[in-house]
Amino acid sequence: MSTEKRIDITQPLWDQSTFVGRFRHFAFISNPLLTFVPDKKLYEAKDLYMKYKAGQEPAGTTMAEVVRAKQLYESAFHPDSGELQNVFGRMSFQMPGGCLVTGAMLQWYRTATAVVFWQWVNQSFNALVNYTNRNANAPLGAGQMGVAYVSAMTAAMSTALTFKFVIQKRATSPILAFVIQKRLTSPILARFVPFVAVAAANWVNIPLMRQNEILLGLDVTDENGKVIGKSQLAPIKGISQVVTSRIVMCAPGMLLLPVIMEKIEPKPWMQRIKRGHILVQTAIVGMFLTFMVPTGCALFPQRCKLSIDSIKRFEKDKYEEILKNTDGKPPQYVYFNKGL
Repeated sequence: MSTEKRIDITQPLWDQSTFVGRFRHFAFISNPLLTFVPDKKLYEAKDLYMKYKAGQEPAGTTMAEVVRAKQLYESAFHPDSGELQNVFGRMSFQMPGGCLVTGAMLQWYRTATAVVFWQWVNQSFNALVNYTNRNANAPLGAGQMGVAYVSAMTAAMSTALTFKFVIQKRATSPILAFVIQKRLTSPILARFVPFVAVAAANWVNIPLMRQNEILLGLDVTDENGKVIGKSQLAPIKGISQVVTSRIVMCAPGMLLLPVIMEKIEPKPWMQRIKRGHILVQTAIVGMFLTFMVPTGCALFPQRCKLSIDSIKRFEKDKYEEILKNTDGKPPQYVYFNKGL
């Protein structure tokens, strides 16, 4: 190891100021194959990660082993607490988990019962992902988690059922009549019910699951990583970016797949495998998500920045604290981890 140049194992391997660099980083740690690495290997990776970080790695350790340990550690352990994350809530499980749930939602959308059931499954999965990737420094109580879960479920189901009702029933207003006319000539409109519901629920689920970050504020640092205060604006900005990323993540699969299925379902070969439509949809969603998970995560820098002028304008008490902690010379920007 002494002949190889050391790396800062705590930092990404690629330039995070560019979209391409962020995409490569998130593709690195969200690889679906990482889902199947056993816990024993993950803890071994954590051990090597920590030893390398301290400059105490075993003699003969290669750079390839260090990079692999970094990949496994960052894919499976919480960045704040260092605890092993639930496998179903990891970003590496977004492709296999997301394609199964999304494929099912897009396949079974015709009845209210199916809509309610699959929205419940999806929001349960989303709640687990949001909890797993929460800021560990602002933990939620059981009651808060329950409210977040029920609220997201209500938002998803009410949006889905309302949209479904509008496109299936006759309307008296010109606008709704136009929608119904489109529905009669193009059944594809009903296939977009899941996406509308998921998008609406994300704006409820994620902020509520991370409400303590907003209520208590997040630690903010200077450019060198030194904590200099707290801000409630920081989590608001970070959470809005996370919500946007999650919606973008699922959008191609949920918006393009209905168009694709509408085109190929009448084909003779598809008519012969009607029971296999769910498998076709799931496979296509999986291909979309393999690319879109790192794309969604890479839209915004993980290390988010906030102008000190914004804090001065909207959070005077927090600004005074930062002034005190920086000897009256606050930086132009403060930084924080926006989460995933």
